[in-house]
Amino acid sequence: MLIFLLGMMGSGKSTLGRQLAQRLGYTFVDLDAWVEQQERKSIAAIFEEQGEEAFRRQERAALEAVVHQHNNAVVATGGGTPCFFDNINHMNSHGITVFLDTPPESITKRLMATNLELRPLLAGKNEGEINSYLRKTLAHRNQFYEQAKYKLKGDTITASQVALLLAKP
Repeated sequence: MLIFLLGMMGSGKSTLGRQLAQRLGYTFVDLDAWVEQQERKSIAAIFEEQGEEAFRRQERAALEAVVHQHNNAVVATGGGTPCFFDNINHMNSHGITVFLDTPPESITKRLMATNLELRPLLAGKNEGEINSYLRKTLAHRNQFYEQAKYKLKGDTITASQVALLLAKP
């Protein structure tokens, strides 16, 4: 089974994904890390040198590769992954999608504790600008995130709770 975790950057996809994969005995795949490994460049460098459109094409190729190479994996997608091409439909047809619905305030606090230069869409922004960006971006992306099979509170859900939910028929 493939489990795709969706949500905004900083919503907890990678952290929860690693825990969930370990709990289920699955492989953990971070889609952004996959792209970086394939391209031998950071996401920030890809954005700077080639632009977002090129990154989104590489991201789609990575998504297709993960689907073809893994049977049992938890995949932490990039925040925008479901919103481009027909990625949300592709993920829904090849696995279970889980939207981690995390409030922008919680995400902002998490992100402020990280190196924002590694996140090309946030580099150079202050806390207020990040919160505003998250609210605006979430308003656009929700139409895609809402197509996930499950919608969970990303600031309170645990790997154990997700595993129990997915085990139910």
